Amino acid sequence: MHAIFEKLHRFFNAHWRLAVLDLQKGLWPVEAKTRNIGYLKAQNAAGRHILIQPGQQERYLLADDLTWETVCRHHRYPDTCWKPGRLVVETSPANFQVWIRCAKPLRLDQKRAVLKRLKSDPGADPNNRFGRCPGFRNRKDQYRCPAGLYPLCRLIWIDWSSEVHIPDHLLVPPASGAAISLSPLPRRGALCHQSLPHRDQYQRQSESQTDFAYALALIRRGAADSLIRCLILQQRSCWQHHRGQNRINAYLDRTIAKARAVINNG
Repeated sequence: MHAIFEKLHRFFNAHWRLAVLDLQKGLWPVEAKTRNIGYLKAQNAAGRHILIQPGQQERYLLADDLTWETVCRHHRYPDTCWKPGRLVVETSPANFQVWIRCAKPLRLDQKRAVLKRLKSDPGADPNNRFGRCPGFRNRKDQYRCPAGLYPLCRLIWIDWSSEVHIPDHLLVPPASGAAISLSPLPRRGALCHQSLPHRDQYQRQSESQTDFAYALALIRRGAADSLIRCLILQQRSCWQHHRGQNRINAYLDRTIAKARAVINNG
């Protein structure tokens, strides 16, 4: 639990709170300190729910009651790497919550628009929303197994080093039935990603050499760094030498920076 608390502390920029929920007595706050872990475990064992909430609520979104299929569609790339700025919690078997760390503050109406696109539970309004704390058990009676046990809320993925830049046009209510990827390919002027070359056109002796050649080609066509990152992530299938989102992020930063240096000094 100490390790989980440290990770949550980083993800929420050191501003977060815990709460104990008793369905009969209500909810009361608990300071987010490791010294309170024993108390929280005792409350959880007594049938109460342990919840978390960011202190800077305008910078975080909580998508609730998601299936694994929905999680993969909106929060992972086709190569199965996680998209940046996510905290993924399995709250019960095959049921998930995803916290999204936003680069800029969002109003409630903007949060509602994005969450509708992400197929979040429509009953989980983002106003003063709490999520389940990983490491504690979900004490809803419906999840109790025949042996009398309750499922553990599991921390699936966390990335505290990145933020999500949500384009302005996605912060308005979607048309009926519309769906999006929260990490769309960014735009720059009239540049359209459909008109850009594919990575396969720049095959070299290694994956890294291919990425570098592809980055050079995209920079020459005026692509922004964020677009180059998205295209490489989408079109490269093998990441065996860069396992983990942090290593992938660092690798892409280096590759794009070196490519820009070549262009700028050429």
